[in-house]
Parts: sequence; C-alpha cells; structure tokens
Amino acid sequence: MMRALLLAAGEGQRLRPLTLHMPKPMVPVGGRPILAHLIGLLRRHGITEIAMNLHYQPEAIVDYFGNGEQFGVTLTYSYEEQLRGSAGAARSLEHFLTDAFVVLYGDVLTNVDLSSLVAHHHGSRSAGTIGLYEVSDPSRCGIVELDATGRVIRFVEKPAPGTIQGNLANSGILILEPSVLHYIPETEPVDFGLHLFPKLLSEGIPLSGKRLDGYILDIGSPDRLEQAEADYAAGVFHSPLEDDRPRRVRSQTC
Repeated sequence: MMRALLLAAGEGQRLRPLTLHMPKPMVPVGGRPILAHLIGLLRRHGITEIAMNLHYQPEAIVDYFGNGEQFGVTLTYSYEEQLRGSAGAARSLEHFLTDAFVVLYGDVLTNVDLSSLVAHHHGSRSAGTIGLYEVSDPSRCGIVELDATGRVIRFVEKPAPGTIQGNLANSGILILEPSVLHYIPETEPVDFGLHLFPKLLSEGIPLSGKRLDGYILDIGSPDRLEQAEADYAAGVFHSPLEDDRPRRVRSQTC
C-alpha cells in the first residue's frame, strides 16, 4: 500500500502573528487546519499510512491529530531538532518510505486527483513525478521544462526572468521512488527543488512531470489565506473532507 509524507515542520513567518501560536500547516481554512484537508485528500485516494515531519510547535499537531485513528489514518511523526529541508525530511524517514510514496507540502491547500498522478507515475517508469501547474510569474516558483514525452529535462528554482523556457511550476505534490532517498545526504539540510531535483537530472536519473487539474493554493501569506477562506466560502475550493459542495477550479501556489 502506498504511503505518504506530509511536510509539516514549517514555522510560517510570513503569516505572523497568526503563526506565533500555531505551526503554518495548522492554520485553519473553513474551520479546519490545512493538514486536515490534506489528510482527507490522502484518505480519499486510499492512502492511510502517513508520516509528518515536525519542528515548530510540534505539540499543536500531535495534540490535534494524535495517532490519526479518528481521521481514518495511521500517523507516524518524525521530530527534527534542526530543520532538515523538504528532501532531508524524507531521508530521515527512509525506514518508513520503502515503496513509491506521495509527498504533499503542508502549506499547499489542494484537492487534485492523486490517483491519476500515481497512475501517471507508474506508467512513466521514472524515479519521481512532479505535479505541475501553469503560472504567470515563473520567477517566483520552481520551473520545469519537459520534453515531448513528458520527461523533465530541466528544473530551476525561482529562475531569473528569461533564463528558462515555459511556465510549468512545481506544485509541491510529488510521487517519488525510495531510490531517490540515496541521493540525499544525512548530515545537511536538503530541499527537493533547490538541491535534489537538479542533482538527479545531472546524474541522468529520469523524472517526469504531469499537469494537474483542481485547486492548488500555497498559503504562504495573509493575502493567500484570505483568498483560501473566500474560495472555500464560494465553493471554489471543494474540500476532500466534504461531498456536497459545488466544485470549481483554481490553481495558484507560488
């Protein structure tokens, strides 16, 4: 059975003062933490064994979710005294992530079709698949160039204007094979976009990309949080926790 890693160590300085009292992934949208919506998404797609990395105010997350039983999942926690970066968090959980696994960034509110992304990954025979969406300002995101077959040929984190072709960005929704963990050092912080993806490509390790449909919003600022609340109220964001609200589409993360 596929497992998942929810990246939940973020402090969320741009969301202060709200995050003085809670970690960023616990910020509520529609009365529930972002993490609750993401756990609902994973459960909806049959993924019930979930790990979270914790650092900033970890007790807020553990007290709310416990072992995950009341949310229909099983939770494993990985505590980081020093932040290890998004990829470093996965490396610390090598014992848990023994088969292909999903990664969700804990500050990205989304309801995309994970099953479709997983199926694409298995068909691609790649070491990792990056969920993609189109952006208007590539300089704010991790931008991916694909060849005609959907293989990633270049990944640049927040490129300078005019230095990379296209506007397909990393959504923070990934499917990875456990083999990629061997490329992550154990002793230093490592980020997926800044470090791991460029390293894999430089060594000829195949990565694929797939455009995603659905709602994607990085809640990294007060304006984005306000937008998320408005989208929830208007039915633009349809939470995976609910079945009876109308569905619309929005994609915006970086």
